[in-house]
Amino acid sequence: MAKTYLGTPRSFAEAAHDALKDTQMRANLARATGTIRAKRLSVVAEVSDWEELRQTGHDIKMSTLAHLDEHLVRFESEFVKAGGTVHWAKTAKEATDIVVKIAQVHGVSEVVKVKSLTTDEIGLNEALSSVGIVAQETDLAELIVQLADEHPSHILVPAIHKNRTQIRNLFVANLPEAPVGLSDEPRELAMVARAHLRKKFLSATMAVSGANFAVAETGTLVVVESEGNGRMCLTLPDVLVSVVGIEKIVPLWRDLEVFLQLLPRSSTGERMNPYTSFWTGDADDGPSERHVILLDNGRVQTLRDEVGREALACIRCSACMNVCPVYERTGGHAYGSVYPGPIGAIITPQLLGPGQADSLPFASTLCGACLDVCPVKIDIPNILVHLRARAVETKGITSELLLMRVMARILRDGNSLQHAQRLLSWNYALINALSRLGFLKHLPGPSKGWLASRDIPLLPRKSARLARKGDSR
Repeated sequence: MAKTYLGTPRSFAEAAHDALKDTQMRANLARATGTIRAKRLSVVAEVSDWEELRQTGHDIKMSTLAHLDEHLVRFESEFVKAGGTVHWAKTAKEATDIVVKIAQVHGVSEVVKVKSLTTDEIGLNEALSSVGIVAQETDLAELIVQLADEHPSHILVPAIHKNRTQIRNLFVANLPEAPVGLSDEPRELAMVARAHLRKKFLSATMAVSGANFAVAETGTLVVVESEGNGRMCLTLPDVLVSVVGIEKIVPLWRDLEVFLQLLPRSSTGERMNPYTSFWTGDADDGPSERHVILLDNGRVQTLRDEVGREALACIRCSACMNVCPVYERTGGHAYGSVYPGPIGAIITPQLLGPGQADSLPFASTLCGACLDVCPVKIDIPNILVHLRARAVETKGITSELLLMRVMARILRDGNSLQHAQRLLSWNYALINALSRLGFLKHLPGPSKGWLASRDIPLLPRKSARLARKGDSR
């Protein structure tokens, strides 16, 4: 089963250091993100009111978050009215327990899955496996990641870090449908995956899905996808369970007019997704039993943060990842979360809470490219700075903080600065000697990382200020 988790104790800096050594991964990422960026630019340029659409999307999302409790209650009422069942889950374990119980009640040994990001967040595959139930990923990229026993490295293209030769080798090693002499041509690889998954679709009696949107007005869930696997999962099995983050709610059906223009252009660079599926409660032509689990798992605590809550407006398009210079070089696994890239750097620490994943907000150059492409105008750089400040406050008194306080005291008034400059001028010969010998690059403590990557200039005999004042010392 794929290894799924929301965050790990390992810092981003440590993981990124190892990821940078993988030149093949970096080449794969550069090629893939470059292609997606070019497609996005082309289709966005066709929309004359693109900026107005972005602003409207932002406004809808932020207004929804301000009244989220009302919209959730309305969604529940409409979904139940249509014959479905709504469950509420405060934690990941509560959510996985609900899915496991439904599966056990129906005696299933295997479930098929689509739109797996939220279920990856809660570790559903592992929970099902622990009671002997196999979770079969049906998205092609999710299948690749599952066969590799890895977790996704990209929100939209989970296997973006692999090239087609690596995928071919995975199929040959793991899928009985792979013929002798299978090439790495995309069409051949897709046909092998299709043959493997078709058996699963036709035999599965239960499916688990996520959702892109949940419409409060009608109690409707929406999934957009490109392969048709979603349509198979949502129509063929007898039981359908959808795990949906509470932030996926939109108030009105007409709101989809905005988001179904923003999402495909920002994610896959398409004018419209090949498959857009809607379902509400029970129906005669699909699963006879439909459940939705409304998931909190840190979202309510994120909502309490007046600055950080804007991250919940995310529609999971991955545009920010495709333009991020940090992500392109480190890949998604370095973030230690199913939510990598700039959006992961602000969502993961908030879902986990203060003191957790504190290195992620520092995984950014603050260049602002993520804000420029976000279809709902999330101010990711501003939230990153906000979370950096929170991370520093959480650590309490550190040697770095003490040093900054000393510097603040020195720079607060001219006399203190003058005394400090004179002290340096008295010891300039010793400091310059240590600098020439390279000793300053190996100082311990908080200065180590900063000094190790910089050339230390030699100190002048006098500072410009003292020289201007004619100080004789």
